[in-house]
Amino acid sequence: MKSAPIPEGWPELLRCTTTKPPPILLDELIAEILLRIPARSLVRLRNSVCSSWRTLISSSQFAKDHLRRSMAADPALTHPCIAYYSSRYSYPTIGVFSIRSVFENRPHEPTKVVAYEGRRHRLIIGSCNGLLCLHDNERAMLWNPCTGFTSQPLEIGGIFYVSGFGYDHVNDKYKLFLIEEKKSGSVTRIFTFGPNSTWRTIQDFPYRLHDPNNKAILMNTVGHFVSGTGTLNWLLCSGLTSFVAVLSLDLVKETYSQICLPSRDSDDDLSVFPELATLRGCLAVCYETKKTHWTLWIMKEYGLPHSWTKLAIIPCHPLLLDPPLNSALEPMYMLKNDVLLVNSPNGKFVLCNLNDGSINFPNIDSSGDGMTKLRPLSRCSGPRIFHIYHESLVSPWHFGLPSCSSEMRLVKPSL
Repeated sequence: MKSAPIPEGWPELLRCTTTKPPPILLDELIAEILLRIPARSLVRLRNSVCSSWRTLISSSQFAKDHLRRSMAADPALTHPCIAYYSSRYSYPTIGVFSIRSVFENRPHEPTKVVAYEGRRHRLIIGSCNGLLCLHDNERAMLWNPCTGFTSQPLEIGGIFYVSGFGYDHVNDKYKLFLIEEKKSGSVTRIFTFGPNSTWRTIQDFPYRLHDPNNKAILMNTVGHFVSGTGTLNWLLCSGLTSFVAVLSLDLVKETYSQICLPSRDSDDDLSVFPELATLRGCLAVCYETKKTHWTLWIMKEYGLPHSWTKLAIIPCHPLLLDPPLNSALEPMYMLKNDVLLVNSPNGKFVLCNLNDGSINFPNIDSSGDGMTKLRPLSRCSGPRIFHIYHESLVSPWHFGLPSCSSEMRLVKPSL
């Protein structure tokens, strides 16, 4: 069989493509292209590209630029995830699932939970810039689930009741805040992660934990970190009066302040406590109002009480209140299309459409999380503690901490 004739002009084209070297991309253009690729894809590429690209992707500055660009363009592009642990049983596993899958999957397509197993049971103190701060009552370490790297565990010891983890953006430092209980009383300390990691005692926490004269209750013992402000935040609330406020710690100045919250309605049930959260990078609070609906507020300019804006009114759907509990709706995550993921008072994850008022119950398959005594996530979220993080390339070695990849191991699902 004769081969087909080569079209006129092709020999010259073939000669050009085989004799001329491929075009060389400028380093700036390569970096710009790589900055547009999701973190999880870059992690997969890192070991299969040329050494110059691998060096670029692994650098501290690239990790910062990638995180900043991704969060500015659309936080959903950073693959937001939820990590959780059991607050009742000492399982050595931490479950992780994709928030995007929760929003995008159809009811018959479950969102799969993947499990990571450590050497012992660990609590999650907080999350920031893709890092989770883990603690096992003796040691603390930082872990990036996306890259798989952890810092070597650091001895901290002691028993603590109030804590928080966040980022000091002015001094480029990650900090751990603890109130340690000793026989002589409580001690308030900050630990700065770095090559010369040290504890420092700071000004006492302005709320006395076990004082019977307290007029308010500290509702969350783990502070909410608000990115861009360098602050940790706790909710103060009274079950007898309408008093509500936010107690804030500035990680840059290491000083405290109190922020006013929107007033609760005089007809509200004061025994139903509000829920503090962060949404779209802002502080948020949710109240149950007159037993008929939940009111969601967001603070558009941090620290300015007049910037509290009513974001949504969500009807108290009967399916979200059975059995009734003494807490409001807990906001978890919100997309640009005004669909809100919440943890309802009866412990179910719910997608609330703020435009038409409809609700949906996402299908989350937690059978592989290793927490065999807990009910499936699709039926009940408790007793689990949840933390949201955005996938990033930030790794402990970027700020001088010895790192390893063996402390948290991905558990392969059984066949």
